[in-house]
Amino acid sequence: MASAPLPMADMPLSSRPEAILAPLAGRRVAVAMSGGVDSSVVAALAAEAGCDVVGVTLQLYDSGAAAARPGACCAGADIRDARAVADRLGIAHYVVDMEARFRAAVMAAFADSYARGQTPVPCVECNRTVKFTDLLALARELGAEALLTGHYVQRIDGAAGPELHRGADPGKDQSYFLWATTRDQLDYLRFPLGALPKAATRALAARFGLGVAAKPDSQDICFVAGGDYAATVERLRPELARPGAIVDRAGRVLGEHHGIHRFTVGQRRGLDVGGQAEPLYVVAIDAAANRIVVGPRAALAVGAARLEDINRLGPTDGALTVKVRSMAAPAAARWTGDAIVFAVPQFGVAPGQAAVAYDGSRVIGGGTIVATTANLG
Repeated sequence: MASAPLPMADMPLSSRPEAILAPLAGRRVAVAMSGGVDSSVVAALAAEAGCDVVGVTLQLYDSGAAAARPGACCAGADIRDARAVADRLGIAHYVVDMEARFRAAVMAAFADSYARGQTPVPCVECNRTVKFTDLLALARELGAEALLTGHYVQRIDGAAGPELHRGADPGKDQSYFLWATTRDQLDYLRFPLGALPKAATRALAARFGLGVAAKPDSQDICFVAGGDYAATVERLRPELARPGAIVDRAGRVLGEHHGIHRFTVGQRRGLDVGGQAEPLYVVAIDAAANRIVVGPRAALAVGAARLEDINRLGPTDGALTVKVRSMAAPAAARWTGDAIVFAVPQFGVAPGQAAVAYDGSRVIGGGTIVATTANLG
């Protein structure tokens, strides 16, 4: 196979994929191969570096309608693409059926979160359970000395051990979804693409002659066919599709909804409560009473958020920045006990989402938002 020079001459030497992979030359590594361009390039780079590469593809669900839509991932076509890449590279490749585990750990948790009036992030749960617990254990059973993935994050050796940092390309950074990665897992993981922009990854795929070089990126949630979140939740929890009241903060009924799972905190569209003096937003979801509570935008201001399932990867004292949604700008905050306290109020902070704390580019840790308060403290 021909050498594929990297297209980023100004990249720090320690961040280059070949520098990350050089210590693993001659050793067995497992590559999580989703069938997309990113993980395929990781497998190709590892093979070129002289690693004994074993590709592992997880069959996570009965792809059904999701397999037919462009931009899906983890579907039948992706398994075929991963196998084709492995054949081209001449590496071992295994497909592991984890459908039952995925349904219980990710899909059921997704629906249950909506039933509690929350807005979940299933990619976090998938990384925490199926990928970085089950797949990591499988990689060890295969004798691999490291598990390589195509995530756009960076693993940087620090004074106290490996640290998790943002991907260098802000448009592709996936660190928000990996806050639950533990120190032990991080010690075993490698992310060769963390310092690359996506364009460079595609250029490498073309130079390696991989058939997935132009394959579209995955979009939305892999098991949500057509991007219809509500329909997916209703298939898993049909009892949620029942009407209830839309009320203001004083409890006055303004309208009717057809399932709390159709709403998220901060939402404005779809309320169908016209004739009000000012625009209304979802400010709370009362799952116990099956009610959607609406109010003015000012009512969305959040001064602090309480977390559960907390994972700390570094010191949380001092000034930090925190992201409360994957696409949100980092906000100045401090971490006190089980709470994140913002320097200025934030809007649209939804229970069920993750709060991820950073010290510069380093991921310090995170947790799942379970409650918010308007009071700064």
